[in-house]
Amino acid sequence: MIVKLLIVFGLGAVELWAAIPTGFALGLPPLITATVATLGAASAASVVLVLGDTLRITLLHLHHRSTQDGKRGYIDRIWMRFEVIGLGLLAPLLIGAPLGTAVGIALGAPVKKLILWIIVGVLVWAVLLTTAGMLGIASTQPIKH
Repeated sequence: MIVKLLIVFGLGAVELWAAIPTGFALGLPPLITATVATLGAASAASVVLVLGDTLRITLLHLHHRSTQDGKRGYIDRIWMRFEVIGLGLLAPLLIGAPLGTAVGIALGAPVKKLILWIIVGVLVWAVLLTTAGMLGIASTQPIKH
């Protein structure tokens, strides 16, 4: 059981989309799967806050670029339109909580507001993905009369 929890936690730290289906595949209960995946994502985002600017700059360079024709990338467009709240809610889904945190810090977001909205985003997506997984599993079960 501990190994299963560590797997879901580790995947949650990297990508929430991978952690929740894996938790279901490993036979973990939905509430435990969502909780452990959320803790993994929130922990990874917190680690990014603690690490130095070098990591943030590297991650930002890899994923926060304008396209060749001068158009803004999707992270720039989200930031320009929705700022911290939009980034916090969408980053866990689009690019992951750790990278979203790094991008937010590099864009000058207030740290407390950023981590709050990243965690809210992780919670929202964990609930939605877990619910979708439960509904998917339920739809494959035979109907009992």
